[in-house]
Amino acid sequence: MTAFEVVAVLLAGVAAGTINTVVGSGTLITFPTLLAFGVPPVTANVSNTIGLVPGSISGAVGYRRELAGQRSRVLRLCVASLLGGVAGAVLLLVLPDGAFAAIVPVLIVLGLVLVVFQPRISAWVARRHDAAGGLPHHGTWWVWPGVALTGVYGGYFGAAQGVLLMAVLGTGIDESLQRLNAVKNILAAVVNAVAGLIFAVVADVDWWVVLLIGVGSVIGGQLGASVGRRLPPTVLRIVIVCVGVVALGAFLLG
Repeated sequence: MTAFEVVAVLLAGVAAGTINTVVGSGTLITFPTLLAFGVPPVTANVSNTIGLVPGSISGAVGYRRELAGQRSRVLRLCVASLLGGVAGAVLLLVLPDGAFAAIVPVLIVLGLVLVVFQPRISAWVARRHDAAGGLPHHGTWWVWPGVALTGVYGGYFGAAQGVLLMAVLGTGIDESLQRLNAVKNILAAVVNAVAGLIFAVVADVDWWVVLLIGVGSVIGGQLGASVGRRLPPTVLRIVIVCVGVVALGAFLLG
């Protein structure tokens, strides 16, 4: 990699770590960046997943105050994320490369739609939260399978995994959104970690990319937990959508 590419991937990791902690769509920054520098799609996906693990952990540590009193809830939902992440990673490995190339544009569009409509999703979640009252500590019955399905999505690709998780958690658990965001960071870290472990053993990984994204995402995770929440959400969404559109174009034209 050239010096420019090294800096670009490192900065993409910082941006992804920040966005994942605050919004949950950082893959739409790092993935197209890797594609632009000629990294094969599947290699880019698996290397990105492993590289974002430290950033997810960093973001979770940054939100540790909001995790107080949620140990049993987190442990229970971590099982769902673990199983879902394994299933998603296995799907990525067993399906042919052509299937990934066909599915990823659809997933990118889904991720972009979720990012664009995140304010409406958040408002809907807030209304459900205000009207909930009396939900069990672990949430409604469909929270666990919903988290598991989100884990499958995250293990396979992962863009906007955080938005999906917040929609599931926010509508099914009677808890403040900031505390649920802390749970979201833990669950995303579990999915990335278990999928990354599988990829590290059996997939074609670019470890130089992993190192750069890993270092950048750790820095970004701390920024997201401290400064990132003060940034205008609209600015973040515009950046994510622009980069995602570039990624979609790269897939369709390539």
